[in-house]
Amino acid sequence: MDDAAQPSTARMIDFWLGGEHHLPVDVAAARAFEGAYGPCAPLFRDLRAFLGRAVRAISAAGVDAFLVFGAGVPTRGNVHEAAPEATVLYTDVDPVTVGIGQRILAGSDRAGYGFGDATDLTTIDPALLHRFVPGWGSRPVGVVFLGLAAFLDDATLRRTLDDLYAATAPGSLLAVDFDSEELAAYPQALAMMGPTFRMRPPKAFGPLLGRWTPTPEGIVPVTRWRPDGPPADLPDAFHGGLAVRHAD
Repeated sequence: MDDAAQPSTARMIDFWLGGEHHLPVDVAAARAFEGAYGPCAPLFRDLRAFLGRAVRAISAAGVDAFLVFGAGVPTRGNVHEAAPEATVLYTDVDPVTVGIGQRILAGSDRAGYGFGDATDLTTIDPALLHRFVPGWGSRPVGVVFLGLAAFLDDATLRRTLDDLYAATAPGSLLAVDFDSEELAAYPQALAMMGPTFRMRPPKAFGPLLGRWTPTPEGIVPVTRWRPDGPPADLPDAFHGGLAVRHAD
């Protein structure tokens, strides 16, 4: 089946962010979802703002290389734009989105894009990893893990985050988010998310991090994680934060 004939969450988000790298099938799916839930652009703009704040906090800690999972379209304030001095490797499992990302980043010497499944680190091209995340495993890096936890069961999520902990050097930082139970009140919208989508209560978020240690803010609604000003008045659909990889 042609992947371009299927809507992609990443490209739907690009549409909601006001981007240009999406297809008609993505716009149709985004509008159908909004018909069941309501406007989504403010939520995803707020989530993207959280990404920017988290990336800048990681950079301020002295980290200058990032590995991004479920990266989506690398524009509209994505990692290499929030940390312009860093090197970044974006990864995704959707080949159409990977192709879009490679076209956007063609010729960049600081950011690249390749296939990568967060649940299996061996799927990442080692050449890309060592080019754009130099010192992987031996020096601190930033790992961006946004939009993925909701599509992994608890056991897979714990294993995946533990594998990342084991693969990274002490001092590495993880940016992560979780979906709350917000969609429970919108059964039609929830049904559109598919059978693998998992909402979780906030009390479940911390234990899923395993050996990763949250920064003092904890895992909180993204509007209230180190806001640049008064938090936006939005539903608490996404919770997120940073977590640290300490020495064993």
